[in-house]
Amino acid sequence: MGHVDYDFADETVVITGATSGIGRAIAERFGAAGATVINGDITDEPKDADRPTHEAVEAAGGTATYVETDVTNRDDVRHLVESADEYGGLDVMINNAGLQIPKPMAEVTPDDLERIFAVNAFGVFYGTQLAAGAMRDGGVIINTASISSDLAQHEQVQYDATKGAVKMITRGAALEYARDGIRVNAVAPGQIATEFTEGWSGEAERKVAADELLKPVPLGRAGYPADVAGAYLYLASEDASYVTGELIHVDGGWQIS
Repeated sequence: MGHVDYDFADETVVITGATSGIGRAIAERFGAAGATVINGDITDEPKDADRPTHEAVEAAGGTATYVETDVTNRDDVRHLVESADEYGGLDVMINNAGLQIPKPMAEVTPDDLERIFAVNAFGVFYGTQLAAGAMRDGGVIINTASISSDLAQHEQVQYDATKGAVKMITRGAALEYARDGIRVNAVAPGQIATEFTEGWSGEAERKVAADELLKPVPLGRAGYPADVAGAYLYLASEDASYVTGELIHVDGGWQIS
């Protein structure tokens, strides 16, 4: 089965953390669907490709640009959101930037905790808040949550806590902004083979193949960024016009096993 052919022509999509991994796959799919794609990230140099995301989107015939953005800085996020004005205004905001600091809870420092909450929780809050304020005629906000929004994982208390926050930011904002015609949802990826954690792409494939994860993935393989991207297009589309406050798991069945 092929991809659903969504049409986002004349729409502007801002994606944080679109330089690598899941964010890059989302950007490429929206670009292919006709959207103007703005990547807000701290660098445009990808961990997993040989050219920046916006160049890859344009090489495929799409329209894209890059805005240097630190999502922990509210003024940076405001500038990113306002950059959509040049392209007709913001239609879809995807708060995808994330940070992982895996270590036992006993070893987590105050600096670790401040850094991970600043990116994963505050960054999503700012992105949701400022995007909603810029959406004059309704719009869509999609946050990247995680299986960790619902499930604890070993040596990930600090990460799990931030992703639990993303779930509730999503639900609270969905309730608050529904009257403004703004839908707010989240996607919860599972064990996805990316360089989000350095070396993890190969490690995820090996562990799934060897059944060395904490439990097997029911679908029997590691997920890839391309497996996740379609959920964002669905949530941004008219097919999801009656969906808000939802958390969609894309995890190969991890949370049900």
